[in-house]
Amino acid sequence: MLANELNHHWLFWAPLAAALAHIFEEFAFPGGFVCWYRNYRGVKSSSITPRFLIIINAVLLAACVNVVTAAEEPAGVAYWIGISAVLASNGIWHAWAAVRSRSYSPGMVTGVLFYLPLAIYGCVHFLSSSTVSPATAVAALLIGGSYPFWSAIFHASSKRTA
Repeated sequence: MLANELNHHWLFWAPLAAALAHIFEEFAFPGGFVCWYRNYRGVKSSSITPRFLIIINAVLLAACVNVVTAAEEPAGVAYWIGISAVLASNGIWHAWAAVRSRSYSPGMVTGVLFYLPLAIYGCVHFLSSSTVSPATAVAALLIGGSYPFWSAIFHASSKRTA
């Protein structure tokens, strides 16, 4: 296996590894995401339930596994960029929310140290190797990066109905 192929191979596994580390930070060590989020949003009863968190994180991990299985498909790189944009936008949200709340947001460290550099490195790698066109990369980034907006709409509508 050539060095570039090895580099390309590990890159498809990286979102899964980063997501597992991020989930660990949010819920295990140091944990406390649910309590922090409810305080951040200012609600006692929230759309953030254990059931919701299990489902959303299972979907995220399944999407990350699908990135690996789609590696050899024509749209595999676009899918990788889209998922990496979801992760990076989540990392940006954690940092923004921590600044806004003036408190540590569980998930912020892995979001900033893993998600953001991974998305930047991967996009540069795939674009510079002509594995993906700039138009496809931008489209995937915009689609994946829109996740915080859809999430905010969901949580705002859940808060109004609570």
